[in-house]
Amino acid sequence: MGVLGVLAAAGLGYAARIFYVEVDPRVEAVEHALPGANCGGCGYPGCSGAAVAIVEGKAPANVCVAGGPPVWSAVAEVLGVEVEIREREVAKVKCRGGVSRAERKFDYLGVTDCRAAVLLAGGDKLCDIGCLGLGTCQANCPFGAIALGPDRLPIVDEEKCTGCGTCVRLCPKGVLRLESVSGKLIHLNTNFECLAPCQATCPAQIDIPAYISLIAQGQYEEAVRKIKERNPLPLTCGRVCPHPCESECRRGMLDEPVNINHLKRFAADYELKSQKHIVPPLAPESGKRVAILGGGPGGLSAAYYLRRLGHAVTLYEAMPKLGGMLRYGIPEYRLPKKILDWEIEGITSLGVDVHMNQRLGKDFTFADLRQQGVDAVLVTTGAWESRKMGVDGEDALEGVLPGTIFLTDRGLDKDTPVGKKVVIIGGGNTAIDAARTSWRLGAEEVTVLYRRSRKEMPANDIEVEEALKEGVHFHFLAAPTRMVGDENGKVTHIEFITMELGEPDASGRRRPVPVEGSETLLEVDNVFSAIGQFADISFVPPSGDDSLKMSRWKTIDGDDKTLQTSVHDVFVAGDTFTGPATAVQAIGGGRRAARSIHLLLTGHDVEAQPDEFKGPVVDRVHPDELAHLEKAPRAKMPELEPKERCLNFKEVELGLTEGQASLEAKRCLNCGLFCFGHGEMPLKKIA
Repeated sequence: MGVLGVLAAAGLGYAARIFYVEVDPRVEAVEHALPGANCGGCGYPGCSGAAVAIVEGKAPANVCVAGGPPVWSAVAEVLGVEVEIREREVAKVKCRGGVSRAERKFDYLGVTDCRAAVLLAGGDKLCDIGCLGLGTCQANCPFGAIALGPDRLPIVDEEKCTGCGTCVRLCPKGVLRLESVSGKLIHLNTNFECLAPCQATCPAQIDIPAYISLIAQGQYEEAVRKIKERNPLPLTCGRVCPHPCESECRRGMLDEPVNINHLKRFAADYELKSQKHIVPPLAPESGKRVAILGGGPGGLSAAYYLRRLGHAVTLYEAMPKLGGMLRYGIPEYRLPKKILDWEIEGITSLGVDVHMNQRLGKDFTFADLRQQGVDAVLVTTGAWESRKMGVDGEDALEGVLPGTIFLTDRGLDKDTPVGKKVVIIGGGNTAIDAARTSWRLGAEEVTVLYRRSRKEMPANDIEVEEALKEGVHFHFLAAPTRMVGDENGKVTHIEFITMELGEPDASGRRRPVPVEGSETLLEVDNVFSAIGQFADISFVPPSGDDSLKMSRWKTIDGDDKTLQTSVHDVFVAGDTFTGPATAVQAIGGGRRAARSIHLLLTGHDVEAQPDEFKGPVVDRVHPDELAHLEKAPRAKMPELEPKERCLNFKEVELGLTEGQASLEAKRCLNCGLFCFGHGEMPLKKIA
């Protein structure tokens, strides 16, 4: 026995020399630092595999999603490196369809895995972007953070979710994605999301069905938070937005579109009435500085999102107060200044440094900003200049003024008297605002001259209707030819010529053609022209390192997707880039610019959102599919009677009541891009 023991020991000793494997002590130390969960959330086969990958440099020190920051720090200490704490991500479900929402092609027998179902003819749903509802994500979540709801859509418990990404990797339909607060703020709509037609149309990309659903549930504060993920000015937009989303609302196929804009205002008014700003979370300070030139909707939007992303923001405004055309172009009866002030305060209180009465090119230059340590600049100075009518007497006669100057003077609280007879030239919102303002100032006869027909008017229909209620007259197919004044240089008459519509021009509208010999004189006391605006870009250096490339429309040129200009650290947004547009377009542009600036400041390439959705909205719903739904009337906005508006600037629209808002929110069909709630279709059986 002793001999056998000696021989066995010798054999084992020899084998040990042959098969000896040296273990890196760092691997052992790292594995000891890891929690031992062996959950696989890191993408490696257990903590042992993760430890090897970390030491070999194939995985970062913070790869462990189960342990979190304490584990990351311990691993970093073993490796002798510093670990950067990353922003927490959680899984988000990007489908609202549910198993009964999309049409089904057939019924699988015995297939219980989403990946297997996709291998069989792509899945059982006609919708090619929706959830299959078989629960592969739930079955494979290492932390039990996912459950299937009654509609077989996954529900993520954010407290349990570690952001490991297992569900995202396993979902064959792409309806789950990891999302951080910052990622949510800079994300743009993509082709692979379940976009409702309203959201796909909204220039600010607000998730409209989501916030309407929250209003229907009485969760008003959460509705405001949801809106502000995409639009930090809901009080303003709820009052002045032309709501293109409503034109695409599928409810309109059944009865009337959902009153989307006024629901947004209802939620925002809830925050206003509380007199307590809903303060959003801010990312840690990045140490980077951004200068924003222009305090209008585009600049305010960019400031809001850049602050939320952790960057220091300094806002320079040429006027005495912030707001841009929201303050100086929109009358009080549409947007009370105290409401605008309160909403702006909610943005600046996040830590935005504001400098008023500061104009680029006069008070400072791009070089000055860089010397102060600014890392990026956003130019969003608006379109303040008015186009000329090009007729005799326009510049020489007293009482003839651009509508923008008239409204700006009102915003500056200057004295703006008007006579008994006022004529407005133009057919846009500025023209209507000037007309309704003149009536409130005491004008007895207000006439809008427009060279095309009512159908071609660019003004919001609701604004035209309200002007008609207030007694404003409209003279269509009429264009001014000259102004006539008295011996004192005061305008007394306007001469106009009748027009007729010819062939369509570049805008798609029929070109107005003068009717020879149709000149007519109209007695006037004031004439306000509102035939177009353009950006003042006189501040742009003509040459040198700060020379910005101009477009043929006399705006600052930039990349359509990133808004980066020809100067790599200068970006552009709002009317300075697009030309005159709506407030909500400027807000969307401000967030897009903030996204690009954030990429630049964090060392990433400034590039477009991959697979960004560009439209148009494709509606695959037939009106017959809505026939089973019960019709319900659209909520009507309560407003002051015309007699209550005369000679004052009280807000006309009074806001939906809570009861109105609740009923209106429940009219929303909560639709996605393709899915729609309707009865089940006959199915094929596939064994």
